[in-house]
Amino acid sequence: MANTASKANTAAPRAPGRAERSGRPGASSPPRRRPVRFRPGPYLLIAPTVATIAVLILYPIGQLVWMSFHKIGTREVRGLDPAKNVGFKNFDTVLNDDFFWKVFVNTVLSAAAMVVFTMIVGTLVGLLLNRLGKRMSLLVSSGALLAWATPAISSAIVYKWLFTPGGGLVPWLLDLLPDWLVGGGWDDYNWFSEPLTTYVVLVLCVVWQSFPFIAVSVLAGLKSVPSELYEAARVDGSSAWTTFWQITFPLLKPVFLVLTVLSIIWDFKVFTQLYFLSGGTANRDSFNLAMYAYSEAVAFPAKYGLGGAIALVLTAILLVFTGFYVRVMIKQGEVA
Repeated sequence: MANTASKANTAAPRAPGRAERSGRPGASSPPRRRPVRFRPGPYLLIAPTVATIAVLILYPIGQLVWMSFHKIGTREVRGLDPAKNVGFKNFDTVLNDDFFWKVFVNTVLSAAAMVVFTMIVGTLVGLLLNRLGKRMSLLVSSGALLAWATPAISSAIVYKWLFTPGGGLVPWLLDLLPDWLVGGGWDDYNWFSEPLTTYVVLVLCVVWQSFPFIAVSVLAGLKSVPSELYEAARVDGSSAWTTFWQITFPLLKPVFLVLTVLSIIWDFKVFTQLYFLSGGTANRDSFNLAMYAYSEAVAFPAKYGLGGAIALVLTAILLVFTGFYVRVMIKQGEVA
């Protein structure tokens, strides 16, 4: 009986299981892939945004690139004459012009001063807000954000009035100080007749309008720093200066980096405030790149191609900083 059973068991073939079919023990068959279906819903949702970007940003940039390679004046714009393709002649004219490099230096130096002072004032105000109580911090930050929300032309009008000779608040206050301290004749001094003093007022105007954003951003970053670190530094007798450079700055370094790049992008293309403070395009010595491109495009005779070339150079500079900003944001996302 036992022999017969064992022979039957040996002779009867067994249906191969999953492990045997795959050739390795414990292996399972791969899951079936479902066919990918095209779903138009997400594309339809982002279509209005893409269309808006294409109309408001991509199309003007395309027009700017096209204009910078053509000789375009008033007659060409009106359709009386065809636009003439001049290749890189506009760029050659711009880059070989000594005035362009003077304007470029004005732009770099003024933007550097704006960024440095904006970051310093914004950081100090952010540190102050972090030390205040909730109610006082809310009151101060709300008041500061009013300056940030002020339109550029409005802030330029305010600073034009503050420094107007013969009636402005700043000349009046300076005239009250002793002559041995600041000199005399400030009441009739024209702050907008020289490039240096014009840019002094411009830097003050831009910093006043820009520092609230830095302050609020720094305050948000400070809220994420553990309070135990500051308590330990206080117990060790660390000064406020040492605490900032040993604790606050290293922890908020990504925040400071992003804010610095954003400030560079914004301050490199300042136009409205400078145009109003300098009285238009009459004072060419006070030009920055944005003003220079505008004056070449609208001055008589109009040179839209030359203005487009200058604007394209400025756009290329801003794209470099924008690419750096995007790279920083991606890195921070990977770290997070």
